[in-house]
Amino acid sequence: MNARIVFEAAGPLTTIQDRGRTGVMRFGVPPSGPVDRLAFAASLAATGAADGWAFELSHGGGIVICEEGEIGFALCGGGFIGDIDGDEPQAWRVGTLRRGQRLRVRAGAGNWAYLAFAGQHAAPRWLGSSATHATSGLGGGPITAGMAFDFTAPRPLEACILPPPPSAEVPDRFAVVLGPQDRHFPAEAIAQLTQAPFTATARFDRMGRVLGGPPLVPASIAMPSEPALRGCLQADGDGGLTVLLADHQTTSGYPKIATMIGPDIDRLAQVPAGHAFHFEVIDAPEALRRTRAAASAHEAWRRALAAPGRLDERLWSNNLVDGFIDATRP
Repeated sequence: MNARIVFEAAGPLTTIQDRGRTGVMRFGVPPSGPVDRLAFAASLAATGAADGWAFELSHGGGIVICEEGEIGFALCGGGFIGDIDGDEPQAWRVGTLRRGQRLRVRAGAGNWAYLAFAGQHAAPRWLGSSATHATSGLGGGPITAGMAFDFTAPRPLEACILPPPPSAEVPDRFAVVLGPQDRHFPAEAIAQLTQAPFTATARFDRMGRVLGGPPLVPASIAMPSEPALRGCLQADGDGGLTVLLADHQTTSGYPKIATMIGPDIDRLAQVPAGHAFHFEVIDAPEALRRTRAAASAHEAWRRALAAPGRLDERLWSNNLVDGFIDATRP
């Protein structure tokens, strides 16, 4: 028996996302995909759809009703909470939605969440991917109230609460590597980047997030457009910083003073508005070491979510921390 779900309400930034499209930036097409790649991967792991897609939700949340059949779901990321017909709302929730039941999703402390279902639905594709480019709407597409989705081979899922990822705490420091265009900034701007506090503002979308803090004014913005990458800290003519996210432009005429390391990009996208932090400048070898360590811990966590059996048993059998500690030493 198939299952049908219908969105009774959807926030303005709700879209379909898969892992993103690769190999197209040279044609001026952003990779898109999830803003928080780790929470997205968790939703797929928990529903057994490793190569599938999920609904990405932001502020505004959403309401989903199951009109036919029953189907398992996973809600992951951003501290977003979901309740079924008014039961206890919970974050990082896995369960089953049955005919006539409503799942209400509300925003948490973070900014992005992922709702995946344990079934198969052929979402629209563009250039080989269902990832939605929000500005154009190409890909899986934006979600609006009244849209229905029919899933084949739906499966119920045992109700449980997933453990947040190993890096779930809200950080007060993010690591960056200088460049690729730090040459366009005076020494005092570089010093401000490493010494001054910054804040995450409420001005964000899938393209980027505006940061508050001292202006890092470039010496000049009379430069040719150069490639732009996810995680770049781009300064405008007045020195305002924006961190580029999933739908970032592929080239930019504004200089990029530094680039965040991979594990920290999505974490900055999730921190609450007004949160203060500092940037830590590290070199490329250290950036590579930290990225590999984070990837190892996150992969062990994802494997635990996807493995069969009880969740607590799965977690006990996986090493979620990279390295050893000595309790007798500070």
